[in-house]
Amino acid sequence: MDSYNHLDDPSIVNFRSTIIKKKKFLYKIYEEWYTIIRNNLSSNDQPVLEIGSGPGFLKQFCKNKKIITSEIMYNNKVDLIFDAAKLFPFKNNSLSAIVMTDVLHHLPNVKTFFEESIRVLIDNGKIIMIEPWCTFWSKFIYSNFHHETFDTEVKEWEFESRGPLSDANGALPWIIFKRDYLIFSKLYPQLELKTVKLLMPISYLLSGGFSYPSLIPHFFYKLIRKFENFSNVVNKKMAMFAYIEIINHKINRYE
Repeated sequence: MDSYNHLDDPSIVNFRSTIIKKKKFLYKIYEEWYTIIRNNLSSNDQPVLEIGSGPGFLKQFCKNKKIITSEIMYNNKVDLIFDAAKLFPFKNNSLSAIVMTDVLHHLPNVKTFFEESIRVLIDNGKIIMIEPWCTFWSKFIYSNFHHETFDTEVKEWEFESRGPLSDANGALPWIIFKRDYLIFSKLYPQLELKTVKLLMPISYLLSGGFSYPSLIPHFFYKLIRKFENFSNVVNKKMAMFAYIEIINHKINRYE
């Protein structure tokens, strides 16, 4: 677990930012994630909202895009502080994309987030995220070696939250976009699930994440990633994360 006793202490954001910079293997993972996100952003000039920006560096990585950084907890490194379920700072049709890394499964009222996303995104605007995913391997790891809940059996998407980081369900992205995909598509016909690409069966484990020391030197990163990408079967059966891309097709609801 993180070296902080209180995961919801706002200072943990800076603590995790320091870890990313110090742990070169973990830093390379974030570089790869941000490259995937950057390469899938639209070429228009409208702003991109990043939710849960705290410890990351997407804004510095996408200098040719107008990235608005945000957090739910106070942090002097981000542009805005607000709850992702209430995108009140933004007008209708004002954002080209909403992006997040390891955030969706922390949202206790994800349905409100989707409703708000439909409102603020332009036609063909995107929701782009990298999230935990459920495979037999990841379920074993997340259930036994991670402090967050990973419950694939819950019926509801919502959960009670006592704090933005201490409470989560790591299985939530898989529940929404795999197990309950038909429910998602009926609730939000405007939102097209374009891509679910499974990622990284072992890379994140080898990095040690935020909680443990790296298990391998950073100069092995490319070799490990080549090994992981060698077989799609391995990714499908063992991936711990997924790149998820959703397209917002506007209807007249908010016009």
